[in-house]
Amino acid sequence: MSTARQTDAARLLVVEDEPSLVMTLRDRLEAEDYEVTTTTDGRAGLEAIRAGRFDLVLLDVALPEIGGLDVLQTIREEEIDVPVLLLTARSQTADKVFGLKLGADDYLTKPFEMTELLARIEALLRRSRGGRPQASQLAFGDVTVDLDGVEVRRSGEPVELSQLEFKLLVHLLERPGKVLSRDQLLRDVWGYDASVYSRTVDVHVASLRQKVEPKPAKPRYIVTVHGHGYKYVPDT
Repeated sequence: MSTARQTDAARLLVVEDEPSLVMTLRDRLEAEDYEVTTTTDGRAGLEAIRAGRFDLVLLDVALPEIGGLDVLQTIREEEIDVPVLLLTARSQTADKVFGLKLGADDYLTKPFEMTELLARIEALLRRSRGGRPQASQLAFGDVTVDLDGVEVRRSGEPVELSQLEFKLLVHLLERPGKVLSRDQLLRDVWGYDASVYSRTVDVHVASLRQKVEPKPAKPRYIVTVHGHGYKYVPDT
């Protein structure tokens, strides 16, 4: 079992026996500021769930020692109230259905895109008691962002944003004060493998500033952290 501790981070347990996937998940989730614990078999996973308070469990169905569905059934019988996201192989359709009936909150089929996994994790954490409340609107300065209606207004007037500009804006607003590198933004917003430098992020940030900043040439909210990336600075 390995653990990486981060202050005030949501605590995730990954129960997965594929070493390369464990490493990939741990590295990416830690990069997203989650506190990650990993186990590689069902018995150890069950013990970890019983012993610790986790905000979310990522549970593989096909596990040694005790199968993932048996782990799920046991924790639900013991009334352990933790959201569970099942990880299943493409051929395990029956297991998905059975898992949901046993009390799984969601499932994801391997192989999966990391952006989809992160979106599902965020959604489950928002719905759970331990997650942050789900906001339907974000605001800064004279700008309001309607997440449900996918609409941005400035001083009450609609602001026309492209789909990527809207996604980029929300991604920044939901991480106040966190510096996000260009590679992170390319990966999380665009879904690109950021193996080469691209001006795409800079161009979209510049366009976004023109539409939402009071003084685009001297940005107040979406600021550059030279040598690192960008961050959203909320009103104080």
